[in-house]
Amino acid sequence: MATYAIGDIQGCFASFRQLLDRIAFTPSSDRLWLVGDLVNRGPDSLSTLRFIKNLDTSVRLVLGNHDLFLLATAEGVTTLRPKDTIQDILSASDRADLIDWLRRQPLHHREGSYLMVHAGILPQWTIEEATALAHEVETVLRGPEYRAFLQALFHGPTSQWNPSLKGFERLVSITRVLTRLRTCTPTGEMSSFSGSPDETPVGFTPWFRIPGRRNTSATIITGHWAALGLHLEPHLLAIDSGCIWGRQLTAVRLEDRSVFQVDCADKPRRD
Repeated sequence: MATYAIGDIQGCFASFRQLLDRIAFTPSSDRLWLVGDLVNRGPDSLSTLRFIKNLDTSVRLVLGNHDLFLLATAEGVTTLRPKDTIQDILSASDRADLIDWLRRQPLHHREGSYLMVHAGILPQWTIEEATALAHEVETVLRGPEYRAFLQALFHGPTSQWNPSLKGFERLVSITRVLTRLRTCTPTGEMSSFSGSPDETPVGFTPWFRIPGRRNTSATIITGHWAALGLHLEPHLLAIDSGCIWGRQLTAVRLEDRSVFQVDCADKPRRD
């Protein structure tokens, strides 16, 4: 039995299947941990989502920003942009089942010495705090205020994290951290920067390089930052290696940190 953490798939279904062949994935004995952004921008989001859903207990996943965008679009909260590639899901006969399944997936997965989130966690959050905060959002995503929360997430005001925040403003701030964080200040102020770490704006630092961060009691598994690429540290597995941009899709076997990669087998994005 082996557990493989896999980076952002984003609808690159052919690449995903090739990677599963590369690791000789056996659903009856192996497990996949998926860091989110299962869909969008790649050519086959529908097959990707159906395949992952059918893996059932062989997969653990967390929601990424593109997955939340799919949920919001399905609810009529947002509309598709030219570069989005989730229309196949929205038009599918099993759309309702897929969307209902996706909205019930978590924003975090904590197991053993690992915590998996899509983007990162603020340096001042402990692992326990991050887990509790993620659970606050998960509860709303699965409850009757689901659509109102998505409306706030995509159209409401955004606030930097402050523990005194209340209501949807608090939930939106938590969600932004877990699904969009790349760089921040030592006090946790986020920037929208998405480029190479070497070009990080003055005053900001990659979140995992903030001195004295309070969450090194677990190894954090993330994706989201394609420009960072595959980046492994003692307490970090950052595994978005930019498949959607024509680079690689990566799996890391958690038992020994062995790395497996395939080149992108799908038509890459150019914008």
